[in-house]
Amino acid sequence: MSATTEALFRPLTLRRLTIRNRLMSTSHAPGYGRDGKPQERYQLYHAEKAKGGIGLTMFGGSSSVSPDSPAAPWNQISVADDSVIPYFRQFADRVHQHGAALMIQLTHMGRRTRWDTEHWLPTISASPRREPASRSIPREMNQDDIDRVVADFAAAARRARDGGLDGCEISAAHGHLVDQFWSPSVNHRTDGYGGALLNRLRFGFEILAAMRRAAGDDFVIGMRMSGDELFDEGLSADDCIEIAAAHVERGLVDFVNVMGGQARDHLAHAVSLPNMAFPVAPFLHLASAIRREVEIPVFHAQRITDFATAARAVAEGHVDMVAMTRAHIADPHIGRKLLEGRADDIRQCVGAGYCIDRIYTGADALCIQNAATGREATMPHEIPRAATPRRVVIVGGGPAGLEAARVCAARGHHVVLFEREPSLGGAINIAAKAGWREALSGIPRWLAAQIRKSGVDIRLATAADPAAILAERPDIVIIATGGAPNQGFIPGADLVVTTTDIMRQGMELSGSVLLYDNMGQHNAASCAELLATRGALVELATPDRMAAEEVGTTNQPVHLRNLYKLGVIISPNLDLLEIRREDNRLIAVLRNTMDLSEEERVIDHVAVDFGTLPVDHLYTDLKDGAANRGITDIAALIAGQPQPEASAPGYRLYRIGDAAAGRNIHAAIYDALRLCKDL
Repeated sequence: MSATTEALFRPLTLRRLTIRNRLMSTSHAPGYGRDGKPQERYQLYHAEKAKGGIGLTMFGGSSSVSPDSPAAPWNQISVADDSVIPYFRQFADRVHQHGAALMIQLTHMGRRTRWDTEHWLPTISASPRREPASRSIPREMNQDDIDRVVADFAAAARRARDGGLDGCEISAAHGHLVDQFWSPSVNHRTDGYGGALLNRLRFGFEILAAMRRAAGDDFVIGMRMSGDELFDEGLSADDCIEIAAAHVERGLVDFVNVMGGQARDHLAHAVSLPNMAFPVAPFLHLASAIRREVEIPVFHAQRITDFATAARAVAEGHVDMVAMTRAHIADPHIGRKLLEGRADDIRQCVGAGYCIDRIYTGADALCIQNAATGREATMPHEIPRAATPRRVVIVGGGPAGLEAARVCAARGHHVVLFEREPSLGGAINIAAKAGWREALSGIPRWLAAQIRKSGVDIRLATAADPAAILAERPDIVIIATGGAPNQGFIPGADLVVTTTDIMRQGMELSGSVLLYDNMGQHNAASCAELLATRGALVELATPDRMAAEEVGTTNQPVHLRNLYKLGVIISPNLDLLEIRREDNRLIAVLRNTMDLSEEERVIDHVAVDFGTLPVDHLYTDLKDGAANRGITDIAALIAGQPQPEASAPGYRLYRIGDAAAGRNIHAAIYDALRLCKDL
């Protein structure tokens, strides 16, 4: 281990708490709360990180201290009454037994929430200024409101202490109530809580002082804050340095946890939760600037995806704790693997943003490439060996086939993998050609390295047929042949080119292109960006209300920003009815989905994304000869239980990923893991 990497494993002491190393996971909202409590799923998710060697794991980003800051959105945690304390104690025991520290983030969301959920109470803030993202107009807080919220924070800190947690932080970031008071973009008060910066800090000062009185001198209390709100009406970097220094001078916090930006609107949200379109560690300089001015530890998170960057951030003195939050979602065992000299086994976060995008649709956070994360009760991060080795043949080297090969090899089986292309990766190789999404290639790169290390017999540029498969005398056959692009079922479908064809072949379409997106996913938006970058005049038409409607909060704004900058015309609410040729051009007939009026486009090319259809001929050919007749026991699959042994002799046959139905990368990998972990 290099001296730089060793810096990650120096202990850090806060008051009487010693954290074993400098690796941490910041508080975030995985959507695992139940009834406002961190129950088993939530606890196991963080305990896995503790088992994997993390120093500090923080949860509950953000946990509500008051009834008018509802916990129901994002299935979050309520710390508004004592009923949460037993869950904290159980949680702390799970994490402490593996040697890690556990803290919670406490907040009042202020205007950054909705009134039409849970208790149906008005939102409140420093001033009645509407937040674009949450779309509520808050009531201006009076002194009674201020006193109540201060008391609520104090009570929540006491509950965290009584629950055996090692500390807490308040959220004064992402536009929550405390930083709503700080920011001149929100706070227009004329009383003692408005005007000059120190007046705007007064509310937060009162909160932290009350928390210290309630929690006692031994309890660690910190603060998450922005190092620069990154918009003209907000807090500047100099303002944020002054804010941090003011809190330290008053002895109110034991650490500051610094991030960049805010989350007042859609694009700001994407910037504050940077995906693969951003460089690694884009806001480390903000944390470093604050660390130069304060005498307490500084923490930082935002797209620190690899241990080398993390180690340099600590070794060079930019921060004292480095948060690899999404990196630990991809691989909760980073610390242990580093200590064991297994850095190559770390599954690196690619920055897809799938985990975060899901929670803003009301779903749970899941990793695009690690299907065990968030499913620790049923899915293993470490694959157990099988009692009896089997012969397994897998057809297809995309994400489903690669994960199946990895898991089966880890089980101790003899695995043969057929892939008709000269390289592994499948559809990910196509998606990764789309400019800023190149980092997706890290998913098959890691899987391929793992299966090579495990001794899988990889046969590239080899199209399998039934004879070749059966010649291997398999006990198990897994069809992971993916999907073929669907040209659609409209008149003139033979005249179109698919987005998959364009990306795979690197086609350069000149002139005008109508790109019809029936899916609302990344593919069409990425293809439109690529074509426009190469000089085509592109119109992106969709039956949805907006382009890339199925793409989430951290990614859609990036697509939209790029499409607008490139001059792509976005035409929503249109169905593509037919295409015909006239002379050397194409006529596309479109119908408005709202008023049913029809219109035509005269263009040089029509590109479409109608998703994929399963490539399942091998499955069909092998089905009748299989002992299980190709049937997957769905009840066992859902329960995370082994597939039943077939009564008849011969091989068992399964199909996974897009060979079963077109879905996404996570679905393909989850299909493989939950099937193969018990084979």
